[in-house]
Amino acid sequence: MNPFRFQRTPVLDLVVVERSPAYDDRGYLERLFCVSDIRPLLGNRSIRQINHTLTREKGVLRGMHFQLPPFDEMKLVSCLRGEIFDVAVDLRKNSPTFLKWHGEILNETNHLTMCIPEGFAHGFLTLAPDCELVYLHTADYSPSHERGVNALDPRLAISWPAPISGRSLRDQQLAMLTLDFVDLSL
Repeated sequence: MNPFRFQRTPVLDLVVVERSPAYDDRGYLERLFCVSDIRPLLGNRSIRQINHTLTREKGVLRGMHFQLPPFDEMKLVSCLRGEIFDVAVDLRKNSPTFLKWHGEILNETNHLTMCIPEGFAHGFLTLAPDCELVYLHTADYSPSHERGVNALDPRLAISWPAPISGRSLRDQQLAMLTLDFVDLSL
């Protein structure tokens, strides 16, 4: 039995993965990743990097980040402690869901992972203090290929579900989209 269930979202190619922990009287064992079980999503990609983040305060908004080719990447994002509103935006110009976004609550008890493909920007808002996330990436980090779009851009109109109390200066300075949106080569 596959310990993962794949749920399609309204945004093309964006998938939410439901993990299935095995519970007993001691607690549970949960598989976060297994190549053979995730292969339908990964295709020929491989995991190149795993990152762990901690955001201490509730109300912190991080994102919306992505990498340009050839370092564009699929991300598998899970919240291991706390609760976040995780968002992905389709930046693929030829996609029928171009500039559409989808958000999911990820927390330590719902066992969901957001599978964000190449060509999407990603960000999240912390809904609790001390949020810990684990990210699995299919490409190496390349600072010269990293880009972002402003998470508060009215053209995206992301409905953040709680007040925003903090953003990094870098994220605040990310560009707003314009009607002549530049080709991101995604």
